[in-house]
Amino acid sequence: MADTRWLQHYDPGVPPSLIPYPQVPLHHLLVETAREFPDRPCTIFKGASLTYSQIDRLSDRFAAGLTALGVRRGDRVVIFMPNTPQFVFTFYGILKAGGAVVATNPLYSAREIEHQLADSGAEFAVVMSNFYNRIKEVQPGTSLKKVVVTKIKEYLPPALSLAFTLTQEQKQGHRVALADGDVWLKDVLSGVKAQARPRVDVGPDDVALFQYSGGTTGLAKAAIALHRNLVANTLQIRAWTPGTKEGTAITLMAIPLFHVYGLVAGLSHSINIGSTLVLIPNPRDLPDVLGHIKQYRPTIFPGVPTMFNALNNHPGVIAGKFDLSSIQVCLSGSAPLLLDTKTRFEALTHGKLFEGYGLSEAPTATHCNPLMGKNKEGSIGLPLPDVECKLVSLDDGVTELAQGEIGEIVVRGPQVMKGYWHMPTETANTLRDMGDGGGAWLFTGDIGRMDDEGYFYIVDRKKELIKAGGFQVWPREIEEVIAAHPKVLEVGVAGVPDAHRGETAKAWIVPRPGEALTEQEIKDWCQDKLAKFKIPTLIEFRSELPKTTVGKVLRRELVREHKEKVGIK
Repeated sequence: MADTRWLQHYDPGVPPSLIPYPQVPLHHLLVETAREFPDRPCTIFKGASLTYSQIDRLSDRFAAGLTALGVRRGDRVVIFMPNTPQFVFTFYGILKAGGAVVATNPLYSAREIEHQLADSGAEFAVVMSNFYNRIKEVQPGTSLKKVVVTKIKEYLPPALSLAFTLTQEQKQGHRVALADGDVWLKDVLSGVKAQARPRVDVGPDDVALFQYSGGTTGLAKAAIALHRNLVANTLQIRAWTPGTKEGTAITLMAIPLFHVYGLVAGLSHSINIGSTLVLIPNPRDLPDVLGHIKQYRPTIFPGVPTMFNALNNHPGVIAGKFDLSSIQVCLSGSAPLLLDTKTRFEALTHGKLFEGYGLSEAPTATHCNPLMGKNKEGSIGLPLPDVECKLVSLDDGVTELAQGEIGEIVVRGPQVMKGYWHMPTETANTLRDMGDGGGAWLFTGDIGRMDDEGYFYIVDRKKELIKAGGFQVWPREIEEVIAAHPKVLEVGVAGVPDAHRGETAKAWIVPRPGEALTEQEIKDWCQDKLAKFKIPTLIEFRSELPKTTVGKVLRRELVREHKEKVGIK
C-alpha cells in the first residue's frame, strides 16, 4: 500500500483529494471570476486599477487581435515584459486564442533569448518597448515574424503617464520606432471588440505554457504544461488555504510573472480566488515594495527568502517606519527558507510564512508546509492533495527507500508536465514509468528524505553534489550551517576544482552590514557542526551574490567566476 502518512497532518478543511478536476482550460478561471466579481479591481499598477471585467474584455479583444494577425491554435506566443497589466491580459488573451505562452525573462542575455525563441518556434511576441531592440537583434536567428509592442506608460495613471513621457521615456529606452510588419498593442486592441473573440475549442489537453528550465547546465529546455496541469495546480494551492475568503484578498505581486512560481502560485491562484493583484515590476526596489505595502495593505505575499530577508533587514522596517501587519499569508519558494528569516518576518507581520516546493516540470508546487499546522525547520512540507511522492535509490534509480533514508525525490500528480519540447531523451530520463500501473513518475533531480510524519526535506541538487576526496558533500548542508552565523547575511557554497582532493567546497559569504568577518571565524564556527571534510577550504567575502530573478543563488556563476580568477577553463 502506498505511503500517505502526510495526510494525517493536513490542516482541517484541506481535502486529501480534489478529484474530479474540472475539465476546463486555464482562462476559464478568469471568465468565472469576472462573472462573479466584475467590478472588483483585478490589477493595480502604480495607482491605476483595472477591474476583473475589464481584464476579461481586454483579453478577449487581444485574442481577437491575435487571430487577425494569424495566430492559430497551438501556436507559441512569447511574452517579454515585467509585471504589468499588459502581461496579465495578454497572457489570458493568448490562451483564449488557442496559443501557448512562452514567458521569457527580459533580463536574459541575447544568446538565451535567441535560443528560447528559436527552440519554441514562436512566430509572434508581445514585448515591452524598452526590450524591443533586444528582440529585433536576435530575430534573424529565429522563426519570429511579428512583434506586438506596448509601452509601460499606457496603463499608468494619467499624471504619471505624462510625467513619464516628459522625463523618462526617451532616457530609459522606451521610445522606439517599429520596423515594418510590427505593430503597437493599442492598435491591435483598437481594431477589435471583445465580442469578436474567436471561439477556439481549447480543452484541458491543449498546451498552455512553455516554461524553460534547466539552463544552469547548458541551454534551457521547455517544460510543456497543459491547461489541465495548470488548472490542477491552481486548485491544489487554493485548497491548501481553505480560510481565504473569495473576493476579499489583496496579493502583493512582486515575484516575476514570467517565472512559473509567479505565474501559478501568484497570478493564477489570485485570479481563481478573486484577489486584487498589486503589481510590482521590480522586486529589488524595496522602497517601492514597502510603499505599496503601506498604501494597499496586501493580505497575501508570495515571495522568496531573499526578499523576506531583505525586508527583515531594511533600516526603515527595523526602525518601525513600516507596518507589515496586513500580511496574513506568505508562501516562500524557489530557495531554502531559513528559520531565522521565517521567525523574524512572522514577528513583523503577525502572519504565517510557510515554505513550499515545486519545479517548472510540475508547475509549480508539489509540496507545502501547512498554513496552520506544524512547520518544521528545513522542511519543504507535505505533498499537496493528489500528489504521490517517494524516494528512490541514488544507485539504481529504482529501489524505493524507507523513511529517513536519503534518495532522489520522485513525484506523480495531475500538475506534472507532458514532457520537454522536442527532447524525447530528456523526457524519458525525467518521466519514468516504474511499472506500478499508475503512470510515469517525475524524477526531480532533488535529493531528500522523509521523516516519520511525512514531512519532506531537501538535502541538495543531484547535479550539485561535491565529491571532495572521495566523500559526498552537499552544498546546502554547509550553507545552512554558515547562514546561522550571526554576522552572515547570505552565503553560497559550491564545489571547485582542487589539485589534491579533486574537488573542494568553497563558500562565498556576504557579511551583515557593519560586520567584519574572517576566514578563521567561519572555520571555527563550522568546527563542531560539520565533519572536517565538509568544512570549506576556500572562503571568499563579497558585497553581494549573483542570483536568479526569483532570488536563487547562482552557484554555477560563482564557480565560473572562481575558475576565471584562477585561470581554469
